Amino acid sequence: MAAVTRRTFLSIAVSTALPEALVAGSESARQSPPVATSTPDICFMHATGLSRLIRSRRVSATEVMQAFLAQIRRVNPKVNAICTFVSEEEALRAAREADARLARRASPGALHGFPFAVKDLALTAGIRTTYGSRIYKDFVPAQDALFVERLKAAGAIIIGKTNTPEFGAGSQTFNEVFGATRNPYDLSKTCGGSSGGAAVALACGMVPLADGSDLGGSLRNPASFCNVVGFRPSPGRVPTWPTSLAWNTLSVEGPMARSVQEVAFLLAVMAGPDPRAPISIDEPGAVFRRPLKSDLKGARVAWSRNLGKYPVQPLVNQVCDKARQIFLDLGCHVEDAEPDFSDANEAFQVLRGWTYAQNRGEDLRTNRHLMKDTVIWNIEQGLKLSGLDISRAEAKRSMLYQRVREFFEHYQFLILPVSQVVPFPVEVEWVKEINGVKMETYIDWMATCYAITLTGLPAISVPCGFSAEGLPIGLQIVGRHHQDFSVLQAAHAFEQATQFGKRRPPIV
Repeated sequence: MAAVTRRTFLSIAVSTALPEALVAGSESARQSPPVATSTPDICFMHATGLSRLIRSRRVSATEVMQAFLAQIRRVNPKVNAICTFVSEEEALRAAREADARLARRASPGALHGFPFAVKDLALTAGIRTTYGSRIYKDFVPAQDALFVERLKAAGAIIIGKTNTPEFGAGSQTFNEVFGATRNPYDLSKTCGGSSGGAAVALACGMVPLADGSDLGGSLRNPASFCNVVGFRPSPGRVPTWPTSLAWNTLSVEGPMARSVQEVAFLLAVMAGPDPRAPISIDEPGAVFRRPLKSDLKGARVAWSRNLGKYPVQPLVNQVCDKARQIFLDLGCHVEDAEPDFSDANEAFQVLRGWTYAQNRGEDLRTNRHLMKDTVIWNIEQGLKLSGLDISRAEAKRSMLYQRVREFFEHYQFLILPVSQVVPFPVEVEWVKEINGVKMETYIDWMATCYAITLTGLPAISVPCGFSAEGLPIGLQIVGRHHQDFSVLQAAHAFEQATQFGKRRPPIV
């Protein structure tokens, strides 16, 4: 599972014939004075500032692309975050075309000229999409996922894909197609998952922004492990299409970035209703362009160390507990409390199994020999379910939601650890034990995330500090039903008070 070599990275794409945005064009002459920027300056520049520089033509899209390509060449072989690439020639050609459009006075989108690598679970027209599976190692889709359409419409240049575990199963990013993605704060440790490649690419300055998806914690866990921000929005906030489960609210797509403000910047592009997604929220993405600064004085915060039932490594609690004082200093009323999460494990396991049986059952029937054991187990758990099993799980989830709704009548936020453990050795597939408590399945160690998934509430992972060994630990902030913006505001206030996210990995 070693990281890919530079030679592999530059030649790994099945097809370099890209969508119409990636066509040849001449580089435009800039009318505004150029900005003196080095590669590190560009690669770690705040996304909103980078957008302004490109759109004002003070920095060209070509220069931006060259900077990120140089960073990818330098860092990706160490961490294996970007697994498929369209080739430098194609990426630069697209950047030159972006410059040419701007020279013609074309109205630029918010992401004009931004290099963007999409998680390898999402469809990208003309660019290989493997799902981290040997079954699909040569699959090149003909269409884009809905949010990818929106990225392109905003001017993003899709340069490749970020690594993910097989079919996104598990919070440890490794697969038999590309190998493991490594934590940039300690190359011997995992980056988490399943949006692990995205989190690492962000932390290493290889992309300015990233997307991810989250069923049991896949936006939040890797963000926690890699010291970036991952936001699980309300189901329907970012419409999902195509999908065979259009009414499913367990899995969502959402933004990742190096700061909360940048997460909101990307969410403004990704969010908004679409008739192809029946549960999409009828509110435009533009609502996330509002200033995030807010006064939290008087906000009632419920503080939980383990949701009242799950084992959490003492080190995780030690780091997260220090954040309690920050919220007190911000004027919040903080109390020890959590909703009743009884039956959460059963409901989640049943509904997750049902989802995997629907989405991957045919792959198991035809290509069982190409699938990892944990994916096989999860599909088979779903295939064993009866209609009564599923309806009971939905009923228990409904009762959980009502308990949580009543709880949030008294509190504005619930705050708890993202992950129950610190990043662990990359060779370990999944955590088998926490504090002497045996984990029965490969997802049990992520209960503090998947229990929140069941509520359907918006939740964010924001950098909270580091272990003595320098490993990142994230804090999870959960908000009320559909109050995505208020969650971003609370996370932004905490981030501004602590600045933990500014500590970069040693390798960059």
